[in-house]
Amino acid sequence: MRMNEKLGGFQTIREALTRQNKEDEDKDGKLTEDDEPRACGVCGDLAKGYHFNALTCEGCKGFFRRAIKRSTPLRCPFLNNCSITKNNRRSCQACRFHKCQAIGMRKEMVMSEVEVLERRIRIKKKKKLDAPVQLSSPQEETVQELLCGHRSTFDSAFYRFSGFRPMDRNILPVNEDNQSASEPSSTSSSSSSSSVSGSFDKQENVEGKPDRKNCVFTALPHVTDLVTYMIQDIISFSKSLQDFRSLIMEDQIALLKGATFEVMQIRFNMVFNAETGIWECGNIMYCIDDAVRAGFQPLLLEPLLRFHHTLRKLGLQEEEYVLMQAMSLFSPDRPGVQEHSVIDKLHENLGLTLKTWIDCKRTGPEKHLLYPKVMACLTEMRTMTEEYSKQVLQIQDIEPDVISPLIMEIVS
Repeated sequence: MRMNEKLGGFQTIREALTRQNKEDEDKDGKLTEDDEPRACGVCGDLAKGYHFNALTCEGCKGFFRRAIKRSTPLRCPFLNNCSITKNNRRSCQACRFHKCQAIGMRKEMVMSEVEVLERRIRIKKKKKLDAPVQLSSPQEETVQELLCGHRSTFDSAFYRFSGFRPMDRNILPVNEDNQSASEPSSTSSSSSSSSVSGSFDKQENVEGKPDRKNCVFTALPHVTDLVTYMIQDIISFSKSLQDFRSLIMEDQIALLKGATFEVMQIRFNMVFNAETGIWECGNIMYCIDDAVRAGFQPLLLEPLLRFHHTLRKLGLQEEEYVLMQAMSLFSPDRPGVQEHSVIDKLHENLGLTLKTWIDCKRTGPEKHLLYPKVMACLTEMRTMTEEYSKQVLQIQDIEPDVISPLIMEIVS
């Protein structure tokens, strides 16, 4: 019975919904007290809201603001008691102004020109912040140029890496004469070699068995070929960029010498498997022990491995990787740079492009931390570059005939 009373006698849901929709339409057609038109307290015109503490129309609002800012006083040509209506409100400004004051409009609420300008700036800034972030046309072109240059010079499957000296993952017996030189290799345990070398045995080379004679660091010939190959591709990548080609030759050389190690690590990170700690370069796979067998020491390798884990876990997109490479390349504080201001501007624009890209393309709360994390990784690499050069020079002293002239020019 109570349910029937609630439905107003209707027997079906359809009938009840139809009646409810009709009642809603009737309510929409009625004006509430708040919706009723209100008259301006000065001239009687339709009031749009409260302005300067009184209910007025837009015309009287503007008139009051202008009257406050007048430098000369208003005077009534009659008896100072003119009737102000919508039709004659312009006939006597003095009486209209007095009526504005009479209904409670306050001159101290009128903003000065400076305050109006500051308010407009705040509104403009707020609109800019609220507006969706978008890449500008020059930024889009920059990203596309970098992608094109990267894809034409980075072979993630390493198909073009051929004719190299094979990798020797064995550790040679150490004699007294080269005991100190072989210490980095001795830090690599035989267990680490056997634990991961199962997958390494599949790699192919074109030179047959490695030649171990007179070679203290058994993996050095192969690693030298690999690094030389990477450097050649990085040079090609740099030359594909219009901004790089526009620089003087001295600055091109200075930027390449300073950034090659960093760009190389960014590219290697794209094939790094953070779960296994293996660099998967197509059919060839590398572990950190290979660098040990090439003569590099823990002072470089330990932070380098941490860096690769940290950067890989950011889950960067290809566009973000190439922007990182470009930011590293166009670093204005490299030794020997001459056109510092030009390169600084390029570096700044690339940083802004990377930040805008992240804001546009990334979702979720973690995107706000991604840009500073990328910048931290770039900074961390800078601290390793000097140690890398130092260790290459040390290896060169021990193995003077193995490292290529191109590598030596980069680290010199």
